Amino acid sequence: MHRLFRVLGPGLLFAAAAIGVSHLVQSTRAGAGWGLGMLVFILFANLMKYPAFRFGPHYAAATGRSLLQGYREQGLWALGAYFVVTLGTMFAVQAAVTLVTAGLLKAWLGLDASPFAISIGLLLVCATILNVGRYAWLDRITKVLVVLFTIATVVATVAAIPRIEWANESLLLPATEFNKGTLMFLAALIGWMPSAIDASIWTSRWTLAKIKDVESISVDDSMLDFHVGYAGIVVLAVCFLLLGTGIMHGSGIEFESSAGKFAGQILELYVSTLGEWSRPVIGVSAFAVMFSTTLAVLDGFPRALAVLMTRFVRDETDDDHDLDSVLARRGYFGWMAVLIAGAILIILELRESLPGLVDVATTLSFLTAPMLATLNHRAIMSDSVSPEHRPSPALRAWSLVGIALMSLFAVLYLVLRAM
Repeated sequence: MHRLFRVLGPGLLFAAAAIGVSHLVQSTRAGAGWGLGMLVFILFANLMKYPAFRFGPHYAAATGRSLLQGYREQGLWALGAYFVVTLGTMFAVQAAVTLVTAGLLKAWLGLDASPFAISIGLLLVCATILNVGRYAWLDRITKVLVVLFTIATVVATVAAIPRIEWANESLLLPATEFNKGTLMFLAALIGWMPSAIDASIWTSRWTLAKIKDVESISVDDSMLDFHVGYAGIVVLAVCFLLLGTGIMHGSGIEFESSAGKFAGQILELYVSTLGEWSRPVIGVSAFAVMFSTTLAVLDGFPRALAVLMTRFVRDETDDDHDLDSVLARRGYFGWMAVLIAGAILIILELRESLPGLVDVATTLSFLTAPMLATLNHRAIMSDSVSPEHRPSPALRAWSLVGIALMSLFAVLYLVLRAM
């Protein structure tokens, strides 16, 4: 138990970043619209992406370098591709998670302020936490929030399970009407289930920060931490699907488009179904889920981009792992300021179109996943990783199959989109 507590950190941060919009919004929408038939797609997405996410902390623990160094060794084009993908997605991602968090806080506490104003406040609070506490605070706060929202979500799920119509066969079968609308939603669901592949870069950086914090972490320790976080991600995805199915499926209620109304709708549906006792449980769970996501994402993008700039110039060194240096902190907070500004502009324009904003962000991640997964596979199989730490033949095959399937689905999506 002492070993587990000592090594836990990057895996829980990954869980905090992942268990947000993909779970609270997309898994709930899946259950509400299609029932438990969406379970197969949620489990499939988690299995398909598992190797790509695993290779982030695996590479960092095995080499003492982040995945960005693994990208550099493949050529500057790989770094450039990651940079373009990140610029294309980061503002929409940060805007989506922040806006949902703001809507939940407004609905839960009955605040009079607009979701836009609350979003700005949340971003400033998160930036302050990261400025004062850096990785140590991020690590500790996230551990508390992950435990909190896990307990609250499981309690709410147990209460909702008896409301599911288990005798209804159509509720239990995979979606049979594969019309264009269903397939577009599947692309959005899989895009962030459990998260965008970009997060593998973040976990490699968080792993290096954890190594600095506790002095040493073996590859086995890193994998233990990762698997605890990943198991939690899968379990809670199923929980939110069950909640959406038990409470909203067949209700005839359509989701509101604004963040405040959408969050209030979810909160009130849960409370009206489960009882007034559930208000604090659902409120705490939902807000903890989204606040931890907002905090982790606001750290993840700048942490990766601050190092990415130097990777274009030189190989990674131990000094690049230390955000306490003046140059590194300038880069980190400079990119954070850019991210906050871009997210605020998007929120200002699309604050009344929450589902659309979420679908855009998640679909972009869906389309870029095959390329990033390929770069991760090439990095973990490179000469920089000692033979004893490279993936087993089964895991390599799993990774290649996942990349092939993600590529196939991306092509099918683009074909359907063009029709």
